[in-house]
Amino acid sequence: MADPVVLNITDPRFPRARRVNWINLGLLYALFYMSRYNFMASVTDLSNAFGWSKADIGVFEFVMPLVYGISVVVNGPIADRIGGKRAFLIGTVGAILANFSFGAGALFVASPAEWAGTGVVRHVVKPAVFAHGFDSATFLAYLATWWGINGYFQSFGALSIVKVNAHWFHVRERGTFAGIFGILIRFGLVLGTSVAPAMIGVFGGWQWAFWVPSALLIVLFVTNYLYMHNSPKEAGFDDLDTGDPSDDGGGPVRVADILAKVFVNPVTLTIALASMMIGLVRRSVLDGAWMPKYFGELFDVDRSTGTWHLAFWLAAAAGIAGGFVFGVSSDRVYKGRRAPVVVFGFLGMAFVLALFYAVHAAGAGVAATVVAMILLSFCVNGAHGMIGGAASMDFGGKKAAATAAGLFDGMQYVASAIIGPTVPWLVKNWGWGAWIVAPIPFALLGAAIMSRLWNATPGRKGH
Repeated sequence: MADPVVLNITDPRFPRARRVNWINLGLLYALFYMSRYNFMASVTDLSNAFGWSKADIGVFEFVMPLVYGISVVVNGPIADRIGGKRAFLIGTVGAILANFSFGAGALFVASPAEWAGTGVVRHVVKPAVFAHGFDSATFLAYLATWWGINGYFQSFGALSIVKVNAHWFHVRERGTFAGIFGILIRFGLVLGTSVAPAMIGVFGGWQWAFWVPSALLIVLFVTNYLYMHNSPKEAGFDDLDTGDPSDDGGGPVRVADILAKVFVNPVTLTIALASMMIGLVRRSVLDGAWMPKYFGELFDVDRSTGTWHLAFWLAAAAGIAGGFVFGVSSDRVYKGRRAPVVVFGFLGMAFVLALFYAVHAAGAGVAATVVAMILLSFCVNGAHGMIGGAASMDFGGKKAAATAAGLFDGMQYVASAIIGPTVPWLVKNWGWGAWIVAPIPFALLGAAIMSRLWNATPGRKGH
């Protein structure tokens, strides 16, 4: 076991101040997830209303991750320059506007589409009718544009939370922090998959799944503006000695130094490549629009059923558990090394996907599918938390944490953008089984990539 962490700030008010800062920051980050996973949870309602095919859904599964992935890389140096708090508040305003405008699309629908049949043979018999000069193509473009704008502003979330907490947490607390980071992600996912779509039933329209998150974001904008601080020094304490050898100390933040620190470092580039592999697993099977579509077509399970909510709540709990198991293990067993647990996570993903395929091929039913989903969530979110929540602080340091997070998160989403047009083609030509097994090679490749960094820490890079 590693020695306990001793912080240089001994002021008894510091733990409470850090907790208040973390709660405000964390709840806002969870709402960022709610305000983009609400699309995934509402995709059946949207498809029913507008007569969307899988290819139409694939447009959103292409636009959001592509815009998000590029933006998070571009905005990383900006967040490092202007500070996490300001970047987060800018992102919040944009996410509020984008979600409200997406929901406003309901005002342009004169009558919804009519369908016949069930499951995989379900089809449109009467297309939707649109008002105010819109047709099906321009309406799809309207919604996709606003969802892309949402992706741009959403990109500030992960950058900001990592940037701020790089100042508040010691290097040997960051694995545990990544577990908490995983809680926020899963909590946001539950808000998006259960609470947001529940608003459709409460208020009687799909637009409320987007308008309610907008309203909640306004509340958290205010609390973070008032009570969240970029660093302990801004909150009235001394600067925290994070014990991070990659930190450059004080002085002005220069964009050229930030870019050099992250984009020419073979360790950060290797982690970014591994993050791409996580994206190709995570966004294809677990966290995109396709798992809800799979549940609907094969089991007639959607947001109106208890099975839907139970599945996503249990998957969220497993993701939280994975974040803590991976995070605490990296802190205490591997003494700050993230790569070993990420390797195990990738191998677990490959195994669970193979198990999921066996369940699918055997027609084992919805309960066995939910078990596979739970196990996959444990592995995916444990590994993602290590890369997105811990390694970005470790190898970016205080000055470049947001840029490192942007590189890691951005590459994950840019890679996963290919899933939008690929999954409809796979399912059409090869069936849902191909959708399940397609990510396995990427999981195995991710394990091979991260094994090269088995002994890497901020002060010791490589084997």
